[in-house]
Amino acid sequence: MKKQILAAFFATQLMTQAYAGGDIEEVEIETVETVEVEESRFYVVVKGLASMGAEAEHGEAILDGDGGYGIGIDLGYHIGSGFAIEYDFSYAKNTVTERIEHHEPEEFDAHYYTSSLDLVYTFEATETVGIFAKVGYEYEWETIDELGIDSSREHGFIVGAGFEVALSEQYKLVAEYEHSTIDSPRGDSLYAGLMFNF
Repeated sequence: MKKQILAAFFATQLMTQAYAGGDIEEVEIETVETVEVEESRFYVVVKGLASMGAEAEHGEAILDGDGGYGIGIDLGYHIGSGFAIEYDFSYAKNTVTERIEHHEPEEFDAHYYTSSLDLVYTFEATETVGIFAKVGYEYEWETIDELGIDSSREHGFIVGAGFEVALSEQYKLVAEYEHSTIDSPRGDSLYAGLMFNF
């Protein structure tokens, strides 16, 4: 009888341990949600410019502009599918030679302030290089104090083309050529600068 009680006791112990060892504790697994950060659509370009100079009529005189220099800034907004809208402002300065028949040519300093609204399309050639074209409408304020030209307003269309090279997610190098239909001794312009994406 004692043997049967001991056998029953050991069997109970074995069963209890088997069940106890079989318990599996549930482990909570935390899931980490990935949040996509949308790139800002706004950007700004700060650039230097070199104006190429041109001839323009002013009454009986021809104003012959030399190459000049200046600065510019573009404020842009990406509207999608490679398109963007830009507001551009620039300041340039050059030397203008006034030529009048039967008179000695005279040189004067000229200053130009331009403002334009442009539509830009960029084609992403590679992951880091983009090629762009732009069209816009521009106003120009021209000042040549010695000739009495003060804030003469001209307006016309501009067309431009250039490329951009990404340095990082936020910064790009930009270079462009811009042609204006405005009859001005400033002429066409070359730009080079740095783009910052907000």
